[in-house]
Amino acid sequence: MPKYKYRARGLDGTETKGYEDAAGEEELYEKLKAAGQILISCSEKKENRSEKRLKPAVLADFCRQLGTLLTAGVSLVRALNIIAQERNLKPRSRGIYENVLRLIRQGVPLSEAMESQGPAFPEILIYMFRSAEASGSLDKTAIRMAVHFEKEHRLNSKVKNAMIYPLILIVMVVAVVIFIVSYIIPQFSEVFDTMEQLPLPTRMVLGISDTIRSHWLLIIIILLLAGVILSFVFRIPQVRLRMDQLKLKLPVIGKLLRTIYTARFARTLSSLYSSGLPIITALQVGKRTVGNSYIESQFEASIRSVRAGETLASSLALIDGFENRLASTILIGEETGSLDSMLDVIADALEYDAELAITKLTTLLEPVLIIVMGVIIGFIMIAVLLPIFQSYSAIENSGGEY
Repeated sequence: MPKYKYRARGLDGTETKGYEDAAGEEELYEKLKAAGQILISCSEKKENRSEKRLKPAVLADFCRQLGTLLTAGVSLVRALNIIAQERNLKPRSRGIYENVLRLIRQGVPLSEAMESQGPAFPEILIYMFRSAEASGSLDKTAIRMAVHFEKEHRLNSKVKNAMIYPLILIVMVVAVVIFIVSYIIPQFSEVFDTMEQLPLPTRMVLGISDTIRSHWLLIIIILLLAGVILSFVFRIPQVRLRMDQLKLKLPVIGKLLRTIYTARFARTLSSLYSSGLPIITALQVGKRTVGNSYIESQFEASIRSVRAGETLASSLALIDGFENRLASTILIGEETGSLDSMLDVIADALEYDAELAITKLTTLLEPVLIIVMGVIIGFIMIAVLLPIFQSYSAIENSGGEY
């Protein structure tokens, strides 16, 4: 859960400052109001990212085992002990589970014990378990979250696997070009030195070859520095916001990303809303699972719209980056009173569309990269052979004239 730094004024007019955990500004306002204070201003304190979140596959396995054991009548403490003693468990995951188990034995609720582990457990899981603890349906909720994280893992794996082959081709192109330019081309340098004038492609390739051979260490240092600088630049919120906006405008890829973001949000919102969370809290938590800062930045306007009494469908329609089908499907769900099931339907449909789009993208990328690889290598070969052919032609012409 995020931590907010706030300024508030008490009923006696005294101003106070402090930190408070809350899902969003609405919850922070209500907490301070209950304590007799009026919120003046607040800002979210950034999390310490030194700890990483558990991967969806790990979370799915954790939830699946927990739900199965609780359904079988095993106590929570014993179920967590069984999970923590799993043989193939990674040391970090084992340590997190053991910390949670230790807190459970001290009487701490499961949701609070998970929240104390920093960003290891996502907010959606903590909120779902907190709601389930109040309703006594922890086993069913754990099974539902297992399905949630399994679908998230499957979609993420599809995206990663689709990029493996293009990356291999790119690495091959770079390796082949470096080998030809740094090793093959120099073998012809003596031949080229005897020629009076070389074609432009040959001069270009020779210039690149000489540069790489003479300044290879400097080139590597420059590339490393450029990578470090770019990594810092892309962490600047304004730059990241602009980059995330541009990604949505890319041909083919932009459409795929919009589908993935919409499916991810719909799945999260469905899980949170079906667990009984208020829609404002569900939106505040769900926005952080989208994975795009540009889309996330637009949620405040949508949340204000919902607070003002507008429908959820019309409020989400204001967000640039989501598929139009999301708002239209939510509208049907609001009219029929089946919002959670309609969110599941649209999430399934969009995930299916995303898988088809990923397959199509991979199919398009493979021939494009092969063509690019052929053009680059073909240009280098022409640059090498062109002066040789020209010299043979000159010899033949001189022989014929003689």
